[in-house]
Amino acid sequence: MNTLKTGAFAIALGLFEFAAAASQAAENPFSHFTGSWSGSGTITVQGGARERIRCRGKYTVNQQGSTLTLGLRCASDSYKFELQSDITYDGGNISGSWNETTRQVFGSLSGRSNSSRIQATAQSVGFTASLSLTTRGNHQSVSIKSPGSEVSEVAISLARSGR
Repeated sequence: MNTLKTGAFAIALGLFEFAAAASQAAENPFSHFTGSWSGSGTITVQGGARERIRCRGKYTVNQQGSTLTLGLRCASDSYKFELQSDITYDGGNISGSWNETTRQVFGSLSGRSNSSRIQATAQSVGFTASLSLTTRGNHQSVSIKSPGSEVSEVAISLARSGR
């Protein structure tokens, strides 16, 4: 009988740990974005010219799962940008800051997030862009749109490496 109680306790403990992990994953949508990413896409500059672009990204999540640090470096034959951002999650809402280091432009970020998507607006003085990151398994789509800006649109497909 003692073995039965020990087995039941172990099963209950295992179910509790599984439920806690599932709850944390539901409360922390950033876990799906963690890792190193690389891929390619297109960049559209003011005037409509398009170029192929290659990108590398690295996303890390703090221990509590509430903050995502994002770094994305992209380059084409004639264009380069490096985007860094710190994003905080709070009940589906996100907020944070962004910095485009090659042009020394920075601002705020706000929007919504769930387990596979970040939808946000990035703003600074005289600049607004919509940003969308969608992750499905080891694949991610990144879309940045800012009509009327030097770069009016970026569309990238990334794959997670080493997972």
